[in-house]
Amino acid sequence: MTPRKKTMVTVKDLTKTFTLHLRDGIELPVLADLSLTVHQGDCVVLAGPSGIGKSSLLRCIYANYVPQSGSVKIRHGEKLINLTKASPATVLAIRRTTMGYVSQFLRVVPRVPTLDLVMQPLLALGGDVKAARERASDLLSRLQIPERLWTVPPATFSGGEQQRVNIARSFAFNYPVLLLDEPTAALDAKNRKTVVTMINEAREAGAAIVGIFHDEEVREAVSTSEFDLTNHLSQAA
Repeated sequence: MTPRKKTMVTVKDLTKTFTLHLRDGIELPVLADLSLTVHQGDCVVLAGPSGIGKSSLLRCIYANYVPQSGSVKIRHGEKLINLTKASPATVLAIRRTTMGYVSQFLRVVPRVPTLDLVMQPLLALGGDVKAARERASDLLSRLQIPERLWTVPPATFSGGEQQRVNIARSFAFNYPVLLLDEPTAALDAKNRKTVVTMINEAREAGAAIVGIFHDEEVREAVSTSEFDLTNHLSQAA
């Protein structure tokens, strides 16, 4: 008998509206009464045209955006925690050990070398320095960041190199939940294939993944199901 997969992410009746204070308080509805469930080993690809709210949904799940109504629950340990009502300390704890996020941009502390940057998530959890260095080195090598650049801060890297560092950092720790916002957008074909392999490895190991991929080939290679926002929203920007 196949073990029942745990629910890792559940979004229920979520509504998000932005208020444009510099435009006389105009309200811009983005997400309306949206519900979504993601289990262990799922890779749910968010679909729909640009501007419909895919990135906004990811940011609501990550608790960067607070919805007007509804709930976002993440399995943290053995409990489903409602992030819309959680304390800042709880949100940070979940981000540290449960939920990773790959955005389209690398935001780093200036002057921190690339290798140290990728090691940080592991060291923050008390990981062994040698093991963290080996893990970071392996990821940077897989993503074709030359070893001569590992001691250099990535601020001067190309967009594609920065994105690969961003991916390495986010995959350094085996997060049970991964949110991916166009992780392959700035990558060449060879590195796209590497990232696809990494995503599938994480999924096969049990990670629950929610992602945005505009590249059709990548989308088909990683998706276990598709969630089309155009079919689930009553109002959209």
